[in-house]
Amino acid sequence: MRRERRFNRNRMDIKRVLYICGGIVILSVITFFAVSILNTGNKNNSSQLAKFNTSILNDYTSNSIDATEEASSDMGKTINEVQQSEVVNDVKQEEENSTENTVKSSSKNTVEEENKSNSSSSNSDKEIEKEEKVKDPEFQMPVEGKISKKFAQDNLVYSTTLDEWITHNGIDIEAEKTEVVKAAEDGVIKSIKNDPRYGLTVVIEHANGFTSVYSNLLTAEFIEEGENIKKGQSIATVGNTAIFEIADESHLHFEILKDNKYVDPELYIK
Repeated sequence: MRRERRFNRNRMDIKRVLYICGGIVILSVITFFAVSILNTGNKNNSSQLAKFNTSILNDYTSNSIDATEEASSDMGKTINEVQQSEVVNDVKQEEENSTENTVKSSSKNTVEEENKSNSSSSNSDKEIEKEEKVKDPEFQMPVEGKISKKFAQDNLVYSTTLDEWITHNGIDIEAEKTEVVKAAEDGVIKSIKNDPRYGLTVVIEHANGFTSVYSNLLTAEFIEEGENIKKGQSIATVGNTAIFEIADESHLHFEILKDNKYVDPELYIK
């Protein structure tokens, strides 16, 4: 009887070690059956108890292994899903960074192009301002002499030739025939023509919309149309070809226009 008790106690000790992970409930059940065996002293019950305990242990172990494998499988699946999610997120982040860099590059290029365009426009504006700031011509007397007839656009002057009061769009400068006429300012010869009123006439274009006109000439052999002329350069000689002023003393009829409008030459002669 003692041997059996020792034997059972030893088994209980072993079972307790095995069922620590199984929990308090399984240990309580084992203890209950162990006490019953001790009370009845039935060896068969002991054998049945052993089989029963073995069965419980196997079931518990099998369930634990299945649960562990299932948990491991779920964990592996979760890890794979997490890794795939991280890869997808990395790809999305790279695409977003690439798009952002492209947008920034495009924006930078656009800003640079706008800056170049603004710089070009600014330079163009400066050139225009520079052109606009060109000083008005400072005319000189085309011949040396007395002004015999003044500019008269808003009032009238008497014409000896026509024997009437008329307007006068220029000034008449007394000069002997064949006296050399000089350019009053730098410019370009626009035309050399015979005017029906003022005879042989030379027209010179100047800066800022100014034009000078030299009439009642004898010759204009020194120049040709389209030629660049310097201030003081000889362009013609004084004559007596102006039909409207043929009765007047020998002179040069001189006019200045600003933007195709007659102005008083005396206001611009220095």
